[in-house]
Parts: sequence; C-alpha cells; structure tokens
Amino acid sequence: MNALRTETTFEILDPFTAAWQEWHAAHERHRADPHGFLAVTHLHWLGAGPTRLEGAPGTWSVENDVVRLVLEPGETLERDGEELNGAAGASLTFGPIAERGAINLRSGQTVIELARRGGEYIVRPRHPENALLTEYPGTPAYEPDAGYAVTGTFVPFDKPRRTTVGAAVEGIQHVYEAPGEIRFSLGGEDLTLTAFNGHAPGTLSVLFTDATSGKTTYAANRSLTVEAPAPDGSVALDFNRAVNLPCAYTDLATCPLPPAENRLTVAIEAGEKIPYERQDQQ
Repeated sequence: MNALRTETTFEILDPFTAAWQEWHAAHERHRADPHGFLAVTHLHWLGAGPTRLEGAPGTWSVENDVVRLVLEPGETLERDGEELNGAAGASLTFGPIAERGAINLRSGQTVIELARRGGEYIVRPRHPENALLTEYPGTPAYEPDAGYAVTGTFVPFDKPRRTTVGAAVEGIQHVYEAPGEIRFSLGGEDLTLTAFNGHAPGTLSVLFTDATSGKTTYAANRSLTVEAPAPDGSVALDFNRAVNLPCAYTDLATCPLPPAENRLTVAIEAGEKIPYERQDQQ
C-alpha cells in the first residue's frame, strides 16, 4: 500500500503585506469584543421624564447634566466592580459626562454604556449574544497596496479651529478642535485633509470619503489614524489602514461625518470596504 503523500504550500508574504495582515487581524479582534459596538442592542436618548429602558434595569432621567437612575427592589448594577443598589425609591446619580465621554455599568452579562453625544445623554446596552456580534463574518477589505501608503505634511493652524460636523443620526452635531491640515499627493493630485486630534496623545484622526464611497466603500465615512508628525511635520498616510466606523454596521451609532473639505474626488481603492451586512443597502 502506498502512503498518501501530502504537500503543504506556505505563502511567503512581503513585509508590507504581512504587517497589514497582522494589523487588520488585531483590528478585527478588537471590533468583535464581547462588549464592543457590535454588541449594542438598543440606543436610548434620555430626557427629563423618568423612563424605563429596554435592555437596562431601573428608571432613567437626565436634567441639568445629572443622570438619575432609580432601581427597583432586586435590581442591581456594578460600576468598576462595586455593586450599586440604591435603597428603594432612592436615586443613583451620574455625571456630568464630557462630550464623547462614557461610563460603563454592568448588569449581569450586559454592559450599559451611559454616554454623551452631540450634547445629549444616551444609554446603550451591550450584550455579548447580540446577533450582529455572534453572526459577524468579518469585514472585507482591499488587498494591501503600497501605492496607497504615502507621505504627507502636517500644517498646523495658527490656533485650533472649532469644526462642526454632522452625525450618522439626525438631530445632533459633533464639534471638534482641528489642530491643522494634512497635505499630500495621490493619483497625481495635490490633496488636503482637515485633521482632528486622535485618541492617543499626539496622534491625528482623519474622517473622509472618496470616489469609492457608496460603491465599494461605506458611503458616509471612513477613518484613518495618523501617527504623530515628525519634527519636520511629515506624516505617514497609509490608506490601507482606513477603517469603518460603527455606523457602517449598525443604526445604533452616532458617528461623526467628515467635514466638507474631506470629501475627496479621487478613488482610494484601499482599506476596508462596505461591511457584508450593509452591501444590499448601498
């Protein structure tokens, strides 16, 4: 009897592609966190009238930047591992919360996000068994192309510019301080993007659309994180690492839209594409 011969083929990746694959795999793991935005089950806007909210215990209200929560007997919450169970009829208070800030509370397997967006207070329960998360198939993306990794120049404004942009949900706006703009060339065109401050100190964040938006990439926005500028102002723009914001996946997000000047006319065929969940909606 002849032994079955098997061969394994290993694909040797160039360093640029290998680095991108490692980065994207890490980004996908972060996106699929058990209490990440794919786990959001509801979006509630708080008002002055006490209201029970689906997916969250207690009765909620907000007035003068103070959120009040009254728990019924037997209802409890945790904050940072500490149990909160106010006496019957007594209220727990939270806030004020800074714009784009949030407090996370836990009720069993559910994490309840209490946040401020567009000047309004919201409650978003997040459950690890939400179908959007448990059925998440991953996000399609263009094959990495080093031609879309370019060097730009960060040009700071004389002083940060207060910039108001729209949101993925109607009725609110987001306000950012833009420290400057990034100038670069791509596809034979000289382009400029207004930059906002990134999450990590010194980094920048760019919201943009381009000629692929609504065709192969999500129509409303994509985001690119830019490392801190070098002393000479140079920055690395790797559009292969352009990612979708939560609104590309769920209507329970309040994502900002790009400023008008960041709506590029060139086609940036790099980075993440329209999520599978949205492809029949474009």
